[in-house]
Amino acid sequence: MTIRVARATLTKKRGNQQMTALDRYVRLESEALWRAEPDGQRRDVTLSFGDATLVISDGNGRPLTHWSLPALIRQNPGEVPAVYAPDEDASEILEIADTTMVEAIEEVRQALAKARPHPGKLRFWLTGGLIGVTFALAIFWLPGALTRQTLAVVPAPKRVEIGVEMLGYMQNQTGAVCQSEQANAAAMRLSQRLFGAQTITQIVVVPSLPQGAISLPGGLILLDYGVLQMSDDPAAAAGFILASRAAVVDDDPLENLLQQEGLGITFRLLTTGEIPGDILRRNAINLLESDAPKPDADILRRALAASEIPQAPYLAAADARTGNMPDLGTDPLLERSIPLILPDSDWVSLQNICNV
Repeated sequence: MTIRVARATLTKKRGNQQMTALDRYVRLESEALWRAEPDGQRRDVTLSFGDATLVISDGNGRPLTHWSLPALIRQNPGEVPAVYAPDEDASEILEIADTTMVEAIEEVRQALAKARPHPGKLRFWLTGGLIGVTFALAIFWLPGALTRQTLAVVPAPKRVEIGVEMLGYMQNQTGAVCQSEQANAAAMRLSQRLFGAQTITQIVVVPSLPQGAISLPGGLILLDYGVLQMSDDPAAAAGFILASRAAVVDDDPLENLLQQEGLGITFRLLTTGEIPGDILRRNAINLLESDAPKPDADILRRALAASEIPQAPYLAAADARTGNMPDLGTDPLLERSIPLILPDSDWVSLQNICNV
């Protein structure tokens, strides 16, 4: 059943299955006014829900940016039009006059907030439980032990939420995520080819990323659109993707973040399930403003071999991009038959993802 209210289109699922706040809506779209920077002009945009994100698109349906729903801040509670910002900085704003969309956003935000772990659920977060402060200190006085315990109990949805929020902060510099239905499907098939059929890894293409590729928590890998243009061989792009994953500690970008922020943020994540938005914003910007981390040569060589990706296309592209060809030693895949990385149609659609 489709109900039209003002400019919003709302389609509800039917049946007796249990539904989350986001699942209640198959499709919800509304018009709004978006200001991308403090001194910028407001422009007409279309809003829709993504996976824990609010998608802001132009009149042709091309996504301009994604805002993390958990991080969304309402600037004028109770007033119409509702004004939202993606973070406390409020350099971007959205003005939404459509009450149907505003009510849906508030419902989803409240549902996500309720779904987050709370300090009172500390025992649920710990595998053995904390039996008092003394016992906790006796176990976790070493930073390494505290970090390992935290990483062991942070669930996959929380990791994805952290990664999506960081991605939202990055898009002012990288440009909005490039998307098309066919190219998104090709990106997923490439991810499965590299990391296995059951992988949760998502390859996200952005218009500009000097590092080539960056791994974020939750299995997100940002890939520079320029990397897709460097070679007709998808093995080159695959190499950048694998290198970004090989460069993080123990294949876990969240561990990198916790090591940089120290015990205070680690303990806060462990006990409350939260990392403050300003911390995530700072780490996101630091990643963009730092040189691409160099993976250990042995780790990268093994990663390429495990995914059956030949070294040569990646090494040539890395040399052309940075002027420094990594030394990975002898390619163990030499003289071996390499399985198809992507069908030609998938590769072409992926190479044109930012031109759609």
